[in-house]
Amino acid sequence: MSPGMSRGIRRQAVIIVATLATAYVASHFFRAANVTIGLDLMRDLGIGPEALGALTGAFFFGFSAMQIPCGFLFDRYGPRRTVTGMLAVAVIGATLFTLAPAWPQLLAGRALMGAGFGVMLIGSMVVISRWFPPDRFATLAGIVLSVGLLGNLLATTPLAWGTEMIGWRGVFGLMVAFTALAALGVWVIVRDAPPGHPFLARAPETAAEMIQGLGEVMKNPQLKFIIALNFCNYACTFTVQGLWGGPFLREVHGLTRVESGNVLLVAVIAYQIGMLTISPLDRVFDTRKRIAIAGTLLIAAILATLAFWAEAPLWVAVGAIVGIGFLSASSTMVMTHGRAIFPDRLIGRGIATMNTSVMLGVACMQTLSGVIVGAFDPLPDGARSEEAYRTLFGFMVVVLLLAVTVYGRSRDIRPSDELRARQAALTQQVRPQRVA
Repeated sequence: MSPGMSRGIRRQAVIIVATLATAYVASHFFRAANVTIGLDLMRDLGIGPEALGALTGAFFFGFSAMQIPCGFLFDRYGPRRTVTGMLAVAVIGATLFTLAPAWPQLLAGRALMGAGFGVMLIGSMVVISRWFPPDRFATLAGIVLSVGLLGNLLATTPLAWGTEMIGWRGVFGLMVAFTALAALGVWVIVRDAPPGHPFLARAPETAAEMIQGLGEVMKNPQLKFIIALNFCNYACTFTVQGLWGGPFLREVHGLTRVESGNVLLVAVIAYQIGMLTISPLDRVFDTRKRIAIAGTLLIAAILATLAFWAEAPLWVAVGAIVGIGFLSASSTMVMTHGRAIFPDRLIGRGIATMNTSVMLGVACMQTLSGVIVGAFDPLPDGARSEEAYRTLFGFMVVVLLLAVTVYGRSRDIRPSDELRARQAALTQQVRPQRVA
């Protein structure tokens, strides 16, 4: 969106992004809910940590499986139709999960939810890329993620309260209705690009051209370095924030469901603050790579504290989970760095490819985390030992350090470089008109 656009177009752009951000709330609620009700699911369904890890990871396997297909759909059909259609799939999955009588139905429903919600982040980023200038991308992506994190907030203390009053199925039923309304809102309000944007006048690509474009994305020499950190950063932080943080507080430190929910609530608020604080830093320091590395190393340091401090006091555990929440926002900087390596015509497939690595990383890490925790015999009361959780945290430290080592070979793309390139492109477009 250029400075010369009318106030009405600017207002429309803000409303469109706000609509997508609101719909994104449902995605964050359903993906994070197991951190609060995980022990309840284990008890109600008679499953162990391995099954809980697989159930939680199913969302992200479904999510990652749809990233590349949705990249094609975004580039061919646009965000409006793609997001609306896939949110309908999410509604079906959430309904199945809510009504499921046993673990297999829960697993299928959660996988469908992941597939349906898999379009939300990419769709929002594609829309932002077409309605706003590139130097505003990180800030607006951070705002969308911050609003979406209201879903994480709902999945903490409010879900704990709601579960005690009407059961988790009752709470999920309310969120199914919200998701259906969000899908309707996207269809009515969202538009793919502002008037005059090349996307609106494009000639649709053939299937062969679309596959060729994906090949261009995959051959980008910078992609493999960025994917390394994309695969691991959010995977480790969300395995704490979205799966084992609550059980860790309840089983190791003796907190109740609501008390652990309160801690997770504060951690999500810290994540939102992190989004609003960290996302604009690329323009402040004119770098993305260094911010992403610094954030990841701090996360690794916090996890190392949990891994190596035996019988740490409660305040350390609480501070660590809140700190990880704040620093989780550094994953957005990795995605922003990755977005900058692709031209506009490949933006859907490029972001989809990167987001595939993010969500596949979460799916693998959450599934593997269940195996790690489940490898330790339960205590007499059925809880898992502190040793089990410390082993998991130590494993994630190693993963993050290896990922940073690979990512460190990438080339930084500074916001100032992007802005100069954009201005040069605009000059080239205007110059022939002046000559004529």
